[in-house]
Amino acid sequence: MIGRVFGAVALVAVAIGLAGCGEQPQVVRYKQGTYQGKPDTKPWDNPPFSGNKAEWERAIKLRNEAQNEYRRAS
Repeated sequence: MIGRVFGAVALVAVAIGLAGCGEQPQVVRYKQGTYQGKPDTKPWDNPPFSGNKAEWERAIKLRNEAQNEYRRAS
């Protein structure tokens, strides 16, 4: 009786172990020197900045200054 239960548990464990060894097909996003995925956009091409690169750069500079521990301590 114990031998049958142990055998069944071992069989299930082997089946689960073998199921994890399979390789899934990968999506090919690069072919012959060109990227086939979603195109990247510029960081300032979003609703808060409406394509204004200077405003985006000013916002980044302000954020960096706010995170500067040396400036905040003095």
